Parts: sequence; structure tokens; C-alpha cells
Amino acid sequence: MTKIRVLDPDTVNQIAAGEVVERPASVVKELIENAIDAGSTSILIEITSDMAAVTKIRVTDDGEGMTPEEAVLAFAPHATSKIRDIADLSTLRTLGFRGEALASIAAVAEVTLVTRPRGSGALAGTRLVIRGGEIVEKSEVGAPEGTTIIVEHLFYNTPARRKFLKSRNTELAHIYAAVENLALAHGEVAFRVVQNGKERLSTQRSRDLLATITGLYGADLARALVPVEGRLPILTIRGYVSRPSENRGNQSEIYISINGRSISSRQIAAAVREGYGTLLPKDRYPVAFLDLTIETDLVDVNVHPTKREVRLSREREITGAIATAVGEALAGHDLLGDAPAEPVQQPLLPQEPVPAPAPAAGEPEAAYTARHRELALSDRQLRRTETEAGGQENLLPPMEPIGQVAATYIVAEGTDGTLYLVDQHAAHERILYDQVVEQRDKAAGSQELIMPVVLSLPPKESAALRDAVPLLAGEGFVVEEFGRDTFAVRAVPAALGAVEDPASIREMIAEFLAGEARAAPDRREAVTCIIACRGAVKAGALLTAEQQKRLLMQLARTKTPWTCPHGRPTVVAFDKRKLDGLFRRG
Repeated sequence: MTKIRVLDPDTVNQIAAGEVVERPASVVKELIENAIDAGSTSILIEITSDMAAVTKIRVTDDGEGMTPEEAVLAFAPHATSKIRDIADLSTLRTLGFRGEALASIAAVAEVTLVTRPRGSGALAGTRLVIRGGEIVEKSEVGAPEGTTIIVEHLFYNTPARRKFLKSRNTELAHIYAAVENLALAHGEVAFRVVQNGKERLSTQRSRDLLATITGLYGADLARALVPVEGRLPILTIRGYVSRPSENRGNQSEIYISINGRSISSRQIAAAVREGYGTLLPKDRYPVAFLDLTIETDLVDVNVHPTKREVRLSREREITGAIATAVGEALAGHDLLGDAPAEPVQQPLLPQEPVPAPAPAAGEPEAAYTARHRELALSDRQLRRTETEAGGQENLLPPMEPIGQVAATYIVAEGTDGTLYLVDQHAAHERILYDQVVEQRDKAAGSQELIMPVVLSLPPKESAALRDAVPLLAGEGFVVEEFGRDTFAVRAVPAALGAVEDPASIREMIAEFLAGEARAAPDRREAVTCIIACRGAVKAGALLTAEQQKRLLMQLARTKTPWTCPHGRPTVVAFDKRKLDGLFRRG
């Protein structure tokens, strides 16, 4: 027998479905894209779930609908109304085009379609039931104009794929993220997401991108944005970027659409970050919402099964224009104020009051007050990690601090004349990490906050936080839900002490929800690292000579004082011989 064989159609369809349909969010994304291509102005997404998983997806639109013949053809592999031949790919303006979505979904689920064409005068619509890729029922049915598609029993015939799905809340978070991305790219469409009868997300039809942002993420974020505009013969840029004060620990909140298609691009995200120059620390990223219109023949959308990535011709020219537009937008605005970029709608969720701006740092009194507060904060942070010396061995050689460089590195001298440079943040991060691990292992518990910190989150982050509550509780966070997408943090890990800055708590929670920690092999370890990083003395913080000495003493009593929890060095040494060599002495 030959080793080469042609696969049967069922196997081919299931393999194809695996490329397009990764999880319930993939189904939602594909169905919404079809609805947008059909000219819909309103799309309703209804999600049904039990305690363990998403069990049913229902997407209803008011688009152009289909005739009975078109409805049947829509489920044939590679049947599409979007293109006729390969030449059409270079002028494509629709979201779908390969004709694989419905066929792929129907290959691994039970699908019910109800549709009636708009303006046809037909009194009845068409109902199809497809199971495992086969049409098992076709009938006439009363229906409004437009299309409704119901997807149930996803991956019922591919159990190996089903077992790789995550928890219900994680899958819901992916669904909300997919809808948010499409809503940002298509403000002309009203979106509504209902989960088990409760509305979780809603946007109004609006060509005003800022209004959509406000509806999804609240007025506080909208107030922190500045408008961006740019134009080349091949490119139009419009959107918003955050002031430097509103930043994140990763690129997860840089939202990009190209010609109405929500995409992921490291190159474009890097260009946005480049536009900030030195306005942001190197490990921080802005929030950005950019809508790019690029000549279609410069955009290849057919490079990824889920169409999430694109390939750009003249990429360097395009990314350069984006960086320039972001830089010019920031240069032309007050980066300290919190005035709205333009009038915005009322937020969907209750928001906390915006704190009054600090006095101008250029005044002597303000500068003195700021320095005093900074030193007081550093002192509180160092007190939290102060421990009795006991019989612990000092693993660092003796050294005496003699100053700071750039308020980031402690300069110290050893008894033998060795010069030491100590990264103050990395050093304190190591100290705090060891103590968090020790208290975690001893079940040291939580430190109750005097005032709970209230978090109002968008739906995707709310779903992720619900999933994370037990894990965070194991680390000492007490988080309670009270109201739609609103949570109260009532206690934090005891190692953090009496946290007085609500922003630091939001930072810790936000960093965990951003994705990297939730996807880490050891999620508890990831949370511990986040706690240590956020609770440690910061780079750029002024320290008195006494504080520098205390920090070095605490570091010397850790188990591994030479690196931070991420593996970066805490201490760099230059002995006298190396220093002599640098100055070409002897």
C-alpha cells in the first residue's frame, strides 16, 4: 500500500476548522465579521454558559440576509460572496473573504441558521440545521429581516480539542475582547453582549471613536487621551493615545485596526511606543486606539488563518509615520492635565473621582514637599521589609554606601576598595520576593485596607478577574464583586503592609489580568513576582544615606542577593585592579 493517501472530507474539514475555530471567541469573531460585511447596523451577541463552560452562542444581526439558495451555499467550503478571483484580494475591503468560517464552524458544532433577505418581499425566512458539516434540516420559518446563527455543542466531535479550552470565565474574557476590538474598529455598528440574560457590554452607533472608547472603558480613561492624526498619500492615521501618566506594563492595550480590520502587530505597537521617546520608562507602554486607512494593495490580509495578522508593503514608511504622528500629538498637548480630549459621553460604570493635580514641581515649596513625600514612601517600603538579623548569614561582602547615581543605582565601597553598583529596585524586589514567598508558605494571611479599593473594569477584565479571585486569595488579596463589572479589593498580602496608594493595587491587579501572568506555567509564582515588583522601591526614587544602608543590609540577608526574581543582576562589582585597568594605571 502507498504511504501517501488523500484524506476524507470530514477529516479535511475538521483540520480546516482547527485553523479558524480555536475557541468560542473565534466563533463570535467570525459571525460578527460576517454580520458587519452584510451591512448590519445592530448586532446582538447572546452567550449561554453553565458553571464550567460556554454552552451556546447566538448572534443576531439586521443585515441583508440570505435567500434559501444562498443560505445552503454559505456552508459549502470556500463559498464566498466577497471575491471572485485572486485579483480581488488586492482591493479587498470586507472582513471575510475565504468562505471558510461557516463551513469550519459547522464541521465541529451544531449550527442553526435563520435568515430572511432584506427588502425582498419574502414573507418567510429560511431555517437550516447543520450538524458535523451536514445539513440535517431545512424549512421555512417566520423571521425578521437579517440573520440569526446559533452555535451549540462546540467541538462535540473533536473532544481532544475541547479539553484544551480554559475555564468559563477565561473563555468569556476572550469573547468580550473580540467584541471590544470589533466595536472599536466599527463604531457605525451598535453592539450588545448578553451573558445568561445579563447585559455585559453595549455600544451605541457612533462615528466618534472617543465616544466608543468611553462607552467601553469609561470616562476616566477617555480624559487621559489625546487625539492623533496623520496623513501620507498611502496612509491616514486617526485615533487616540494616552498621556504618559496613563501607562501599562505591556502592549495589551494598544488597539490597532487597518481598513476596519482589528489586527495585532508588534511593529505598529513598537512604532506607537517609539513616538513617546523618553516620556515613558523603557518597560512601560501607553494605551492607544489607532484606526489606520492604508491603500489596499499595500496590505496582505491573507497571511493568517484567523486574519488577526497582516503583512504590509512599505512597512518602514508606515511605522515611521505612526511614530511621528504620535510624537507630534504628544508635543502639542498638556501632558499633565486631565481635561477631556473633546466632549465625551457619560461613563457606563461608576467612576472614582479624579484627584486634584499636584502643585507645579518648579516651585521651591512644591519641590521640597515632593522630595519629602518620596523619601517618606521609600522609608515605609523599607520598614515593611525590615527583619531581625538573628543568625542569618550576610551573603554580600561588607560595603558602605557613598551615594546614588540617577536616583537608581546605589554606589558603595567595599573594605578592600572594590566599587559596587547596586540596582535599588532589583535589590528591594529580591528582598520583598523572598519575604512574600516565606509568608505565603507560612500562610501569613492578609492586611486589611482601611478603605477598600474599588475597581470598575471592562467586561473582558471582569471575566478574567472572576476567574482569578481564588488564585489571588491564595496570595492574600481579598477581592469581592458588588455590582456589574465592579469589584472591591478589601485586603492585600501582609508583606505589602498598609498600602496607602490605591493606584499600586490597581497596577498589581491590572498586570495580572493583562495576560502574561495568567498564561504562565506557574501562575502563583507569577503573582508573587508581580507583588514583589510593585511593592519594591522604584528606580528613580531618592534615598537618604541611611535608607541606602538599610537596603544593602536587607539585601545581604536574602538567600540569593545577586539577582532579582527575574534573573537580572542586583549588584555589579569593580575591584581595584579593574578600576586601575580602566584608567590604564600600572
